[in-house]
Amino acid sequence: MDRLMSSARLMIVSDLDHTMVDHHDPQNLSLLRFNALWEAHYRHDSLLVFSTGRSPTLYKQLRKEKPMLTPDITIMSVGTEITYGNSMVPDEGWVEFLNQKWDRNIVTEESSKFSELTLQAETEQRLHKVSFYVLKDKALEVMKALSVQLEKRGLDVKVIYSGGMDLDILPQGAGKGQALAYLHKKFKTEGKLPQNTLVCGDSGNDADLFSIPDVYGVMVSNAQEELLQWHAENAKGNPNIIHATERCAAGIIQAIGHFNLGPSKSPRDITNPLETISEKFEPGHDIVTFYLFLERWRRAEMEFSEIYLAGLRATSFPSYVFVHPSGNELSINDCIKGMRSCYGDKQGKQYQVWVDQISRTEIGSNIWLVKFNKWESSGEERRGCVATTVVSSKDLSGIDGFSWVHMHQSWLDEAEPKDQDWVY
Repeated sequence: MDRLMSSARLMIVSDLDHTMVDHHDPQNLSLLRFNALWEAHYRHDSLLVFSTGRSPTLYKQLRKEKPMLTPDITIMSVGTEITYGNSMVPDEGWVEFLNQKWDRNIVTEESSKFSELTLQAETEQRLHKVSFYVLKDKALEVMKALSVQLEKRGLDVKVIYSGGMDLDILPQGAGKGQALAYLHKKFKTEGKLPQNTLVCGDSGNDADLFSIPDVYGVMVSNAQEELLQWHAENAKGNPNIIHATERCAAGIIQAIGHFNLGPSKSPRDITNPLETISEKFEPGHDIVTFYLFLERWRRAEMEFSEIYLAGLRATSFPSYVFVHPSGNELSINDCIKGMRSCYGDKQGKQYQVWVDQISRTEIGSNIWLVKFNKWESSGEERRGCVATTVVSSKDLSGIDGFSWVHMHQSWLDEAEPKDQDWVY
C-alpha cells in the first residue's frame, strides 16, 4: 500500500460474517472494541484486510448496517476480487491471473444439469464466481460430480462448500488463501512484506487462509464444524493457529495478545480516564480515547465532574476554534458549555461513537494535522463527519497527550441532520 512507506508492522486478514462481525451481538460491542484498538494503536503503521465471501453489493450493505472500519484492502466474492482503499480500486493483475483456464459460460452450462443446485441472487454471480445453495446432505456428492464434469470440459476450477449451504465455483487459482498469497508476493516484490500477518476465520471458505506459510491464525470460538474439521485433519498441532475462547472480533483481539503481535487491550476496556494516557505522543490513541470519553460522558457512565472539563480547557489553545459540521464556529468556552449541558443526554440509550481512518502528518515543529472520520449512532440513526484537526504535541499544560489547536468538521452524509445535537 502506498500509504505505508515501509513494511506493515501487522497485517490482519479477517473474514467478516461471524468473524469480525458478530450478528448475535446487537450492540456490536466486540466489533467496537476492535475498532478502538485498531485506530488507537495500529492504523498508522499496519494494514487491515477484510476477506469476505460477500459480493461488493452485499459488502456495502453490511457496512451500512454495522460500525465497521474502512479496510486498506478488501478481498471479496470468496477471493475472486481484490480492491484497494475506500474507493475500492480493483487489482487488474489479479483479474488477468484468474482468467487462466476459466470460462464462466461453461461453468453455468454444466452446473445447470444438477437439480440439487439453486442459483443464488444475481448480485452474488461475479466474473470469476458462480454461486449456489445446496442441501448439506447433497453437497459432497454434487461437488465431486461437478468437479469431474468441469475438468472434462478443460477447466481448472475449485468448488468450495461453506456455511452449511453455500457452494461456490471459482477458478483454481482463486480463493481467500490464494488472494492473500498474491498480496504477500506483491508486497515482497515491493520490499514491503508485512512483519507479521494474522488471519481470522470461522467457516470452510476461510480454510485457505490458514494454509498460507508463515502466518498466524485464529479460528474464533464460534467457528463452524467444517473449519474445525479441516484444522483437525490438516493443521492440528500447529502452534501458530489457535481456536480462540472468545467470539468474533473479541477472538481476534485475544489472538493479538496470544501471539504477542502488539497492544491487545482495547481503549474500550479501560474505564478509568486516568489509565488512557499514552506512553508516547500518538494522535490516534488520543483521538480514540477522547471520543470514548465523550460517549461515556453523554451516557452518564462516569460521574459529572468539573475536573474533566477543566482538563479539556487545559489541553486546548486559548484561541482554539471548533467549526461545527453546520458551519458554526465555536470557541473553547462554547465547547465547554456544550459539554456541560450534554452530560447524560444519552443515558439509557444505545448511543455509540467510533472513529475511522485516522491519519496524521507532521506539518511543523510539534504541530500535526490529523484527519479522521467520526461516526455516531443512536438507535437506528447513524451519521458521520470528516474531521480535520490541528494539534500540538508540545507539553503546554503539564498533561500528557496533545493540545487542541483547531478542528473543522463537515458532514459525510449528503443530507444534513435536522437537529444540531452534535458535540465535538
